[in-house]
Amino acid sequence: MLDAYRLDEKKKVSLESYDPEDTSGFTGKEEIEESFAKLKEQLEDIQERLYASKKNGVLVLFQGMDCSGKDGVVKKVLSGLNPQGFRAESFKRPTDDEAAHDFLWRTHKVTPPKGYFVSFNRSYYEDVLITRVHGLIDKDVATRRLKNIQQFEKMLADNGTVLIKIFLHISPDFQLKKIQERMENPEKLWKFDPSDLEERRHWDAYVKAYEAAFKATATKTNPWYIVPANHRWFRDYLVLKIIVSTLSKLKLEYPKAAFDPADYKTTEE
Repeated sequence: MLDAYRLDEKKKVSLESYDPEDTSGFTGKEEIEESFAKLKEQLEDIQERLYASKKNGVLVLFQGMDCSGKDGVVKKVLSGLNPQGFRAESFKRPTDDEAAHDFLWRTHKVTPPKGYFVSFNRSYYEDVLITRVHGLIDKDVATRRLKNIQQFEKMLADNGTVLIKIFLHISPDFQLKKIQERMENPEKLWKFDPSDLEERRHWDAYVKAYEAAFKATATKTNPWYIVPANHRWFRDYLVLKIIVSTLSKLKLEYPKAAFDPADYKTTEE
């Protein structure tokens, strides 16, 4: 199932070939509820083993158009993780200090140490997406940065970081519907930014920028997953399945004790 959504160097890069309405044959949330619950249990067990073994770090990176549900999927999929070993990072416009450094600096310093989960809501990819679409960098700079990103991700993998890159794929109509809901609902109006409507005008340019990023950075070790996100329930299920499937391959084990428990009494005489 997951191969249909996996994008690596062997596959042609085209978002048109992925349907945002796709649900992999499922017709409703009730069909996957039991499986979803079991997957969450598996993820919680994996996290405990990850934290105990301290051999790998896990970085789940989310990208997507506005209203694709980056915050929502973190809440629905990763909410069961032990906060002692989990951290969520979100990236907005760079501060003056961040802009004064290389474009990878602000994200590199918050990547996960071994034993920890970290999620990225947006990431260093913004520096080859929004900057390219709005003409803040030219094609040569974008190409160089994409090469830097591929090398950076290889370095993370070489040092034990499992990187799971997920693009939440929605349609323009779905995005407009969500923007309208925000504008009409007093409890969601705070999420609306007038710039969201302006960014919609650059939809096709963003698609091209994303496809260029996928082509340059989708590798066998660090693939991309294109997740249909028009149906939130399927988005959450597929993301959880991708994460559990990827981490299950690590075969994490609890470390062996450096002592014999039989040598210690647990009752008082």
